[in-house]
Amino acid sequence: MTQARTTLDQLPETRGALLRFIKAKGSTALADMATHLNMTREAVRQQLAGLEQDGWVQRAAQRKAPGQGRPTTLFALTAAGDHLFPKFYDVLTVELLDTLAETLGTDALRRMLASLTDKQVAHWQNKLRDLPLAERIEALKGFYFEQDPFTQVEHDAQGAVLVEHNCPYLNLAMQRPQLCSVTVSTLSRLLGVRVRREARFQAGDRRCAFRVLAEEPIAEDFQFEFETENGGAAGHD
Repeated sequence: MTQARTTLDQLPETRGALLRFIKAKGSTALADMATHLNMTREAVRQQLAGLEQDGWVQRAAQRKAPGQGRPTTLFALTAAGDHLFPKFYDVLTVELLDTLAETLGTDALRRMLASLTDKQVAHWQNKLRDLPLAERIEALKGFYFEQDPFTQVEHDAQGAVLVEHNCPYLNLAMQRPQLCSVTVSTLSRLLGVRVRREARFQAGDRRCAFRVLAEEPIAEDFQFEFETENGGAAGHD
């Protein structure tokens, strides 16, 4: 999981205007920003200090015209600042997935998703090696990023459930839910037991809940399967 991403429209008006101007110019000087926004230089300087502290703006370079004295500092967006502006990665990804399936067939899509699962497993398996099941489940709260505040482990009479309240790939998953098979298969392989998705964003549940079926070990040769209608990965038996 990932924290909810801040968007440009959520920022105070002045900060948003500064970021839009910097974005349009590529890099720009404090004086140019003050003139464009009809603000004092000191007011702009204070706003820039806050934007630098947030990690959205950085001092990019210095500009000095021939014959002039002190060079002028230019400001530009950081990579994080640039991501405040609209991005359409999910649209492109859906198109790429559909093109792959249409051109090379469903089996090619399955192989690609299986490869993604292998990479996820490779990333995690050393971290989880030799840990008991309960500790592996706890560690996987950080499946998407460390210290994830939106994923938790719940326990009931049937055992443990990993619950995510924020999906970082929600737009994509809503359009192509088969991609969630990567998560189900990865969790199953890392835990060594069957995992079933009991709640899902696609069904309007406002969360995804992954039930850990501790008494149902997966087959040793299990790699990847598309999620079945009951929320698990096929081919575990």
